[in-house]
Amino acid sequence: MIMATSTESSVSRFLPDPKSVAIVGCPFSGGQTKAGVDKGPIYLVEAGLPQQLADLGWQVQFDGHHQFEEISAASDPPIGKLKNPRFVSKVCQAVAQVVGGHAKKGQLPLTLGGDHSLAMGTISGTLDTYPDACLVWVDAHADINTPQTTDSGNIHGMPVSFLLGLDTSVPEFAWVKPNLKPNKLVYIGLRDIDAGEKKILRENGIKAFSMHEVDKWGIGKVVEMALDHVNPKRESPIHLSFDVDALDPSVAPSTGTPVRGGLTFREGHYICEAIYETGCLVALDIMEVNPSLADAASAVQTVAVGCSLARSALGETLL
Repeated sequence: MIMATSTESSVSRFLPDPKSVAIVGCPFSGGQTKAGVDKGPIYLVEAGLPQQLADLGWQVQFDGHHQFEEISAASDPPIGKLKNPRFVSKVCQAVAQVVGGHAKKGQLPLTLGGDHSLAMGTISGTLDTYPDACLVWVDAHADINTPQTTDSGNIHGMPVSFLLGLDTSVPEFAWVKPNLKPNKLVYIGLRDIDAGEKKILRENGIKAFSMHEVDKWGIGKVVEMALDHVNPKRESPIHLSFDVDALDPSVAPSTGTPVRGGLTFREGHYICEAIYETGCLVALDIMEVNPSLADAASAVQTVAVGCSLARSALGETLL
């Protein structure tokens, strides 16, 4: 346990004082095919993130990265198009139990990925403890494909559909309760959305702010409108799931599916700062940092951005 000397911070509506964050390191890459994303959490911790959060006034618990070697599927052939379905399911279920356990103890789980399929676990854990929580999903991608709409079969593009219960045809994921409701989900930063996903978003009335809306209204207005939709009275718990590919590749180049035209450094950090200011944040994901997909300088840059996003979401301010 790391103790901080400073305890100045805004009041949380849901976390007891002194505030405690539990870092859940998830070096996992099974939801997609590019090697290296499992190294993301290791690099984030080695960059000093636990101490950085302690310096912000948090009690920090980090008991080492979760090792998934003991979770294996001796035979894990595709189910339809789904790749590694049994492995992904087992890992996400384990993550759900860990995140839910920390939340029940009054800690804020900070999950470091790893690929975004892990959100099936993190958000399940949050909703088990905070059934009325809303989800702010910051990403270039909607990650709402179903086993029927996916082209790639990579499950990191599907976690939201499982959380919403849009497809219950795969028994391996029957443990994922459809506790997330469409009106409690909002997207920020979308710019690479499959045709099937667009149809799903429309049919379910899911609020999404693409980069078009960010360009049109500015990030301050977009975050305000996003929160007005899912948390109008600012009294419900918030789970923030942040994929670093929401940022422009010039800001965070070391990620598996970069898309040009993304959020600037400041826009990404403003989202985190504004959500912290609500006092409603109860869980945070920093996902898809992949230090092996670019040169060393780009990897260092992306890891540093991942750390600074976490700090901003947990109370770091410019002044």
